[in-house]
Amino acid sequence: GSAMDLFGDLRRMNKRQLYYQVLNFAMIVFSALMIWKGLIVITGSESPIVVVLSGSMEPAFHRGDLLFLTNFHDDPIRAGEIVVFKVEGRDIPIVHRVTKIHEKENGSIKFLTKGDDNQVDDRGLYKEGQNWLEKKDVVGRARGLLPYVGMVTIIMNDYPKFKYALLAVMGAYVLLKRES
Repeated sequence: GSAMDLFGDLRRMNKRQLYYQVLNFAMIVFSALMIWKGLIVITGSESPIVVVLSGSMEPAFHRGDLLFLTNFHDDPIRAGEIVVFKVEGRDIPIVHRVTKIHEKENGSIKFLTKGDDNQVDDRGLYKEGQNWLEKKDVVGRARGLLPYVGMVTIIMNDYPKFKYALLAVMGAYVLLKRES
């Protein structure tokens, strides 16, 4: 079978070729990490790209849309703006629209969010006893989107076996790719 062919190829490949391919693979991984870190610095957001995981923002955003975020501290948060925020006790950030704002004399700001497709505001999603979000809760603000590109992420989350199969195929491809 193909698994035996794969191991035969690996055995025939000399050590130098193997090291070369492993280094090649490492270079791809590190390049991706550097690009990610660069985006974090440029956008001011700890998470410059996010995937919309639920339908709570339809029709503005759909499940699987890829959002590009910025999070500059000087930018004032305004009602109607779409923010991505993290809530204590939840791992996954939420993408919703700012509906109400309370600005104090000293410049501190509190605001309320709601999904466009939801009937009620997000107070039920915030941590217990929390009625408003503050600037520190914001991961970023939506600045652009690529529709449905994030469906791959959703499929990989819903079907972990698919994720491992895809990673195995990609790893095998990089290791066994012949230099032309």
